[in-house]
Amino acid sequence: MASSSSTPPAALSPLTEEELTLTVKWNGKEYTVRICADDSVAELKRRICLLTTVLPKRQKLLYPKIGNKLSDDCLLLSSISFKPSLKMTMIGTVEDDIIVDQAESPEIVDDFELGKEEAVDVKDKEVNKQKLRRRIDQYKINLRTPCRKGKKLLVLDIDYTLFDHRSTAENPLQLMRPYLHEFLTAAYAEYDIMIWSATSMKWVELKMTELGVLNNPNYKITALLDHLAMITVQSDTRGIFDCKPLGLIWALLPEVFTLLFTHKILIFLCNG
Repeated sequence: MASSSSTPPAALSPLTEEELTLTVKWNGKEYTVRICADDSVAELKRRICLLTTVLPKRQKLLYPKIGNKLSDDCLLLSSISFKPSLKMTMIGTVEDDIIVDQAESPEIVDDFELGKEEAVDVKDKEVNKQKLRRRIDQYKINLRTPCRKGKKLLVLDIDYTLFDHRSTAENPLQLMRPYLHEFLTAAYAEYDIMIWSATSMKWVELKMTELGVLNNPNYKITALLDHLAMITVQSDTRGIFDCKPLGLIWALLPEVFTLLFTHKILIFLCNG
């Protein structure tokens, strides 16, 4: 979770790294994808998802000349020898009805496992600032309710926070954290609340509706964010992983929220 204060966000530098232009063939159509060489396969899949709506976890990328390298989401594109006018094939299915496969849920990367110095280093790396800048240009936050003047911001994950997604219970209400609505009611008195999950927006809306979070009369949810708002970063201890850059919110809603920089919350919200 994270909150806001009056410290302005760090300036983001313009893009400088090499850009790749790829053609992805899917369902009888060709899509042009522009991406930077320092991005990962996971980021490539997110870009493809923006164009096709096929979720990254449902995508299989085929490019015979490089074998099965594209099956590794953590692999950096700079390590692959792409030729000019590259064309690859994507196999995947759009899901109108969300089917949640718990076994494919993303691994949780807790930001508190990063030391303070390492977390600062990740935040300040130029490559990560550039990735954040691109995500800011691509993503839009749709406000469900207006932000309230003078309120700080609370950003919450879903899995392991609001919802026990590893439980075998069949009734969604049995998966809800105890006293969830009481907690959100108390928090709403002082905070605007956003919910950010590393899954699709349809899944976020579905689960929050089932738990009664989106229509509770005692509090309002300011906005929902999904996996398309995330970026891929690399740390010395955790390697390459997806994270939720809180700087995206400060940049997209600068007239409302600004960055809190304290202890280990920093610029990232843990993945989940």
